Amino acid sequence: MANNKKKNIYNYGECEVCDTPLEEKYIKQDFWIKGELIVIDHILAGVCPKCGEKVVNSDIGHYIGELLKNTEYIASAPKICVPIIMFDEFKKEYSILPMDSI
Repeated sequence: MANNKKKNIYNYGECEVCDTPLEEKYIKQDFWIKGELIVIDHILAGVCPKCGEKVVNSDIGHYIGELLKNTEYIASAPKICVPIIMFDEFKKEYSILPMDSI
């Protein structure tokens, strides 16, 4: 009988938070660099199916570091638009939480 289970490219081991074996998946990861949100898509990572913890191997981490230093590449990347919500204003307007509870 053939084994249909996908073999990981890298052994990520177990989650450091909950000791669950990590599964290899492609993820999106966000970074804040000098007040600017940068999202890198399609990063191969170990992801915990239980708690969501994510890790990358050292080679991938190195490539991410180099990519984040490449301002020309970042400037030419497609852009996305995301909402910005001021939490304190939301609390006041909707009286959801007492101001001193946070």
